[in-house]
Amino acid sequence: MWLAGAASLPAACLLVAPAGAQNPFGNGLGPNLPAPSITGPGLPGPSLSGEEAALAVSAVLGAGERRLASGLAWRVYEDRSDGGRPAIVARSNEAEPSFRLPAGAYVVTVTYGYASASKKVVMSGQPQSERLKVNAGALKLSGAIGDTRIAPGQLSFSVFVPIGTNSEGRLVRSGVKAGELLRLPEGTYHVVSTYGESNAIQRADLKVENGRVTDATLNHRAATVTLKLVASAGAEAFAGTAFSVLTPGGDTIREAIGAFPQVTLAEGDYVLIARHDGQVYTREFKVESGLDRDVEVLAKS
Repeated sequence: MWLAGAASLPAACLLVAPAGAQNPFGNGLGPNLPAPSITGPGLPGPSLSGEEAALAVSAVLGAGERRLASGLAWRVYEDRSDGGRPAIVARSNEAEPSFRLPAGAYVVTVTYGYASASKKVVMSGQPQSERLKVNAGALKLSGAIGDTRIAPGQLSFSVFVPIGTNSEGRLVRSGVKAGELLRLPEGTYHVVSTYGESNAIQRADLKVENGRVTDATLNHRAATVTLKLVASAGAEAFAGTAFSVLTPGGDTIREAIGAFPQVTLAEGDYVLIARHDGQVYTREFKVESGLDRDVEVLAKS
């Protein structure tokens, strides 16, 4: 699917998640989920003695019955009624682990990428099994110029959770690679795509649906130009030249040093300044989307 500007592009395929995903949120939760309560009036704290029993846990995707078989991180916390800091009493990265726990109250959490779920459990010396529902989907991002795909190594994405009128209210993750499967809680996200290292940036609001992959291509309007300082048109470029690319208003967009550095720029008008052997040369140039070309500055007094 193709995207120019802000749009939502859910794909019709089910989410298939790679193993070993990590969740950077300190509380083990995705950006749209509140922190779980770890206290509860009337519930006893975990006992360090007493009869142990097995707690078998598993996770399913959303309201369906499809079990999640990889990419899970389980944690079991004591559920303290005195307001103290809870301790982790068990952990596992297996799909369906079984924990042996003394009688008492606990909070079981599972994280799946940036999504998570939690549940209170009271153990009374008898085996129990619990199934947690994780509301998650995924984003898979790429970029293009017109009908031409941009090489994945030239793209970088940042994903945000909008807060109020601020589309970039909370950063979920930066440095997301093209083609990477980013597992997220269902909801709306703001995506910023950067092509190259200058000002070729595209934004979009994308919706992640439970159990689906939102496969979106952000369409950039940009081109890559090769900067050269030459004695005459088509001549060999001078080595060691310092270049500055500015907007017509004088704002610096990019600086580079070399005989022919390459710079990716958004479509528009620019001023190029070249410095070599104590001399300064300038010219104006225009970037047209999809038109990669050389931009030469003539070294003449």
